[in-house]
Amino acid sequence: MHPDPAPPAGFKPLRIGLTGGIASGKTTVALQFSALGVPVIDADQVAREVVAPGTGLLAQLFASFGAELRRPDGSLDRAALRQLVFADAGKRRQLEALLHPAIRRRTELLAAAAGGPYQIHVIPLLVETQAGSQYDRVLLVECPEAAQLARLQARDGCDAAQARAMLVSQASREARLAAADDVILNDAALSALGPKVAALHQNYLALAAAPRAPDPAAEHRAAEHPADR
Repeated sequence: MHPDPAPPAGFKPLRIGLTGGIASGKTTVALQFSALGVPVIDADQVAREVVAPGTGLLAQLFASFGAELRRPDGSLDRAALRQLVFADAGKRRQLEALLHPAIRRRTELLAAAAGGPYQIHVIPLLVETQAGSQYDRVLLVECPEAAQLARLQARDGCDAAQARAMLVSQASREARLAAADDVILNDAALSALGPKVAALHQNYLALAAAPRAPDPAAEHRAAEHPADR
């Protein structure tokens, strides 16, 4: 396999927002893109980094939501935080107001350093936060609801009612499909994903190489974070 050609100087990588419902297989798909050499930036991982032990943001979070969220090692009890904000829209908005600006700044730094013809940005709540316009394309990983429920119960140790409540709290399948430019249906064996990812990889390389109009979303990001350039 020949390496993908290096992009020209000053080139802006194509940004693909990868999203999907909980337990749909987003991480699995992202790993397959990563195996092809594509830079992957995961919003959940960035969210962990910005509240790592010792950060000022973590101290703010404890002050706002309670010291009981502090684990003995000083890290954040993410499961307890999720439970706290899950059923309280006010607390959820308060948390988002704290985290989202820091996550955006960190993401921009990582994206600038990652380069590549195109990048995969894993954004679980892309549809819920109406963030699709920030990406050149939106890739949706979709799977049957029964598979999501089974994976959730196996992964998180929750019961069927809790798993269904998590699904209901997210955007509907129809809303996700309406926001998507590309869809991977993850309804078969893991081996079936490889050809789907490989085909999209070639498509995204071609799109990245094609002439593009100025990106208003990129200009907005640059204006919003001038210190990050």
